[in-house]
Amino acid sequence: MIEEGSKSSKSMVEKRQLFMEMRAQNFDVIRLSTYRTACKLRFVQKRCNLHLVDVWNMIEAFRDNGLSTLDHNAEINVSRLETILSSIFYQLNKRLPTTHQINVEQSIGLLLNFIVATYDSEGHGKLTVFAMKAMLATMCGGKILDKLRYIFSQISDSNGVMVYAKFDQFLREVLKLPTAVFEGPSFGYTEHSVRTCFPQQKKILLNTFLDVLMADPPPQYLVWLPLMHRLANVENVFHPVECSYCRSESMMGFRYRCQQCHGYQLCQSCFWRGHASGPHSNQHQMKEHSSWKSPAKKLSHAISKSLGCMPIGEPPHPVFPEAAERPQDLAHTTTLESPSRLDEEHRLIARYAARLAAEASNSTQCPPTDLSFNFDANKQQRQLIAELENKNREILQEIQRLRLEHEQASQPTPEKAQQNPTLLAELRLLRHRKDELERRMSALQESRRELMVQLEGLMRLLKDEEQKQASQTGTSPHSSPSHSASCTMPMPIRSTSAGSTPTHTPQDCLAGVGDDVLDAFSQGVPRNLRNDLLVAADSITNTMSSLVKELHSVDDGLEEEEENMRNGREKVSSLKHSGKRQSTPSF
Repeated sequence: MIEEGSKSSKSMVEKRQLFMEMRAQNFDVIRLSTYRTACKLRFVQKRCNLHLVDVWNMIEAFRDNGLSTLDHNAEINVSRLETILSSIFYQLNKRLPTTHQINVEQSIGLLLNFIVATYDSEGHGKLTVFAMKAMLATMCGGKILDKLRYIFSQISDSNGVMVYAKFDQFLREVLKLPTAVFEGPSFGYTEHSVRTCFPQQKKILLNTFLDVLMADPPPQYLVWLPLMHRLANVENVFHPVECSYCRSESMMGFRYRCQQCHGYQLCQSCFWRGHASGPHSNQHQMKEHSSWKSPAKKLSHAISKSLGCMPIGEPPHPVFPEAAERPQDLAHTTTLESPSRLDEEHRLIARYAARLAAEASNSTQCPPTDLSFNFDANKQQRQLIAELENKNREILQEIQRLRLEHEQASQPTPEKAQQNPTLLAELRLLRHRKDELERRMSALQESRRELMVQLEGLMRLLKDEEQKQASQTGTSPHSSPSHSASCTMPMPIRSTSAGSTPTHTPQDCLAGVGDDVLDAFSQGVPRNLRNDLLVAADSITNTMSSLVKELHSVDDGLEEEEENMRNGREKVSSLKHSGKRQSTPSF
């Protein structure tokens, strides 16, 4: 009798362990219910090690345990549920390295007690197959797009159209999760939940389903689901800025910027708890940031946008075929309801395994660096550099034209100089200003040369990596016919003296710069080093920023010189007219 009582007491402690640990995290101090719910469910997900299992592993476990052939309303007992969870976590440990093994028994116990408390609160000892699938597919790790596609395959008919009754059943089951973490008043199920998500009575296909659930903002009842995924993505994001309330010198996770108070930023802890200081108020609109961009990257973004090099924004999810068809490559998922239907989940796993096998076979035929290389991004970077170089050449040509006009207009003559001492002093002042402008032009040319030197260093990195890849593939780095072309780029150099007009030799301005830069911009050879390009992007952008500032200062100086010259000409003209009227001889 005593032993049975002790076992029962131990079982009760194990059932409450997860909830006691969750309450110790003090999530209830978060003032917004959406963030409270997402934080609590994220804690349960990580504590039970579900964040290490994606939806494809879940589908495989369902298939291996014979759940794919069962009706959604069929019931399973707690013993079979424990067997399924054991299969999931033991398979997980096989995939993990030996240094990152999890405590399988503890994970099974915590998750089993959470599921029972959520879906069998009355103690019947049973739950439906659909409830278990909905819960595990929602709480597992992986991409939200894959989860929603699998869920749609469970609530759609053979024509690929969502069944409202099944979606209503899904909402009933999934909204038990917020209730289990004591957030039922904010996200509990109601009779109007389905119509809130899909207000119009129409045919819902896969793309429409994804549009609604991945919208910004998503449906109110499910707003915590994408937030839980965003929390997982920003847990290790670092922001090197100071919180305006707690004065912490850096932030981790989300960062919030006030749209009314200039420079006012809060860390996620202060924002979630409603802290405010100074003129800032909790009623002000705040913008959530999940990443940090340095000032150099922001300038690069602005230059790319001004030059029209920005890529077209991608949609929130891929567009899938509208026509319902049998899944061939996971492009469309439907559930057949005929008595002789095939195991669709089994086919999903088979197609997914085939795709992984194809990727593995391709990886043996190409260098490892090619697997993670984004060709589109590399192409966009090359286009950006080419656009910047063309713009630079146009600016230099315009500067050269303005300089020649300025030199012709500002040349003093003995006739003008001897007419009036005041005019002579003004001409000397103009000459001094001209020398100052030439010194600025020299600094501008030096900045441009520094840019080309940096580009040369980048080209050397690209060339070294190309030779490394060529040695791995067994091909010669000089076998490409594109290396035979070459061209030069006309660029002016600094003036050698402040008092004379500088001469401009196109080749001299590239002194110290190798041929790789010229070859790269004349040939447009595709490079395979996205990482090296991004490393050099910040330094190139800083140099371009200095170039633009110098150009603005030169333009201002030229405008001032032109105004002074016009005033000088007007004075000379007036002196000439007055001299003619007084019959004064000219010198």
